[in-house]
Amino acid sequence: MDTPLTLVTENLHEVQVDGRRMLFHIPTTSLFELDGLAARVIDRFRLRPTQTAVELARDLDCPSAEVEETMAEMVSLEILSDSGRARVRPQPRIDAFPLTTLVLNVNTGCNLSCSYCYKEDLDTPSAGKKMAFDTAARSIAMLYEESPDQSRYNLVFFGGEPLSNMPLIRQVTAFAEGFFAERGKQVDFTLTTNGTLLTEDLVDWFNQHRFGLTISMDGPQRIHDLRRKTVGGLGTYKVVADKARMLLSRYRARPVGARVTLTAGVTEVEAIWEHLFNELGFHEVGFSPVTAGDIDLFNLSGDDLEKVFSGMKRLGSRYVEAALKGENIGFSNMHQLMTDLHEGSAKSLPCGAGVAMLAVDKSGGLNLCHRFTGSDLPLFGTVEQGIDRQALSRFIEKRLDRSGTGCASCRIRNLCSGGCYHESYARYGDPSHPTYHYCDLMRDWVDFGIEAYGRIRAGNPGFFAQHIVPRKGNSQ
Repeated sequence: MDTPLTLVTENLHEVQVDGRRMLFHIPTTSLFELDGLAARVIDRFRLRPTQTAVELARDLDCPSAEVEETMAEMVSLEILSDSGRARVRPQPRIDAFPLTTLVLNVNTGCNLSCSYCYKEDLDTPSAGKKMAFDTAARSIAMLYEESPDQSRYNLVFFGGEPLSNMPLIRQVTAFAEGFFAERGKQVDFTLTTNGTLLTEDLVDWFNQHRFGLTISMDGPQRIHDLRRKTVGGLGTYKVVADKARMLLSRYRARPVGARVTLTAGVTEVEAIWEHLFNELGFHEVGFSPVTAGDIDLFNLSGDDLEKVFSGMKRLGSRYVEAALKGENIGFSNMHQLMTDLHEGSAKSLPCGAGVAMLAVDKSGGLNLCHRFTGSDLPLFGTVEQGIDRQALSRFIEKRLDRSGTGCASCRIRNLCSGGCYHESYARYGDPSHPTYHYCDLMRDWVDFGIEAYGRIRAGNPGFFAQHIVPRKGNSQ
């Protein structure tokens, strides 16, 4: 191998895990331990960026055949190339939308008045606009017509507060179960609720139909009542906590999670997790930092974000120590990062919105996701007319094009993939714009995750089969 080769620095990232050198392969989001020769080869390339196998074999005093074999493996992984640059892949054309999930916005009304709510079509209970059954039924038919080859589909009921339109949810559930059964398909149901309207009868009905349930709850009373109030301005912690205890003691179909919204001044990640996981008993707790809401007052500041990520890393360290003992502490953000690394998820897009998932507003309009219902972002079709394929293709292809952006060579480009569409829309007015405002913190968080994954894989590899792989099944 006499061809001069150069290290492709944008395709590899090194981390130290308990004294071992680990290589994070950026194109595939895979983690390798560097063996002796591979490590020495990379070290030589860092000293002199362009070299031949003959030169390396001489410098390393190593048999040429071994050096050439190692370099050939690195070429196949695009760690070495004759140009020193990552291979430019042709921009894909998006003409297929393998939908598996529809979010049905069943009511714009909500019985709470959470001060930070991002919903752009939110109404008070009396002004809430409810989706009609015909719209929901047509949505399900469209889902199948657009994507008939899936084996499993998921319907997500959203609001407002979805439990305020239970007659529709019951009717749609019965219809969907029959519709998909007739076609030899399976359907799952998911619902996120503020919890205030839960009853024992409702819980039993959800259990019968195996709903995936998530409760929006922000932590102990002092924190929860800060933002999550009734329309009359009263805190809701006591009623939500009581309903959550009832739900968790009664519900058996699937694990129940808590979704936490972190706003300005609320950075106590560990204390919130402690309360929701250990005191109330949620199976998982996930954190959603607000950095680009419509009301600046509620957005986390730069200092707040640093505290949040520091808290997440401290909780992540507890996650690792528990994992090494075969235990799961239900930290959703860490779970997701471990899942991405374990599966080698090289994501071109940040989520399934627009490709595998669309959201239906009360009138049947197709939105990129549930966060965009009621926004000024143009619709991508209707349930009557189907997907506007040209418009959706243009949008997705624009987001896939990383040229001229900081994402093109970023080491977490295939994990972050530019960040949340709605976060970009709220902050920059453009859902295809990368979320640059917390890139450094995200890189640090992913580096922490890579090190954590390496430690767990070395110390207790069975943890992934026991707790990570089943997690995907529990979400169905």
